[in-house]
Amino acid sequence: MATYYVYILKSLKDGRFYTGYTADLKKRLVQHNSGGVRSTKGRRPLELVYWEAFETRGTAMRRERRIKMLGKAEKKALARGFKSAHADVIY
Repeated sequence: MATYYVYILKSLKDGRFYTGYTADLKKRLVQHNSGGVRSTKGRRPLELVYWEAFETRGTAMRRERRIKMLGKAEKKALARGFKSAHADVIY
């Protein structure tokens, strides 16, 4: 069974967030930072600041929509909480 990920990237250029979902998180991060994704191409470099894993694509897509509806402060809070909980993990 495949695993799907919902993730938040932070632009180190302008500080804005990008939320998406994927089945291959490492590959998708490379695509974003190499300019292969039109919506983030001009906002590189991008840093992975948050991710969650899901068993189904539908569940991941629903979570992505919920995160996209959050404000900047709420996304920052998610990223802060994630960073402190995963301080020993290198991405």
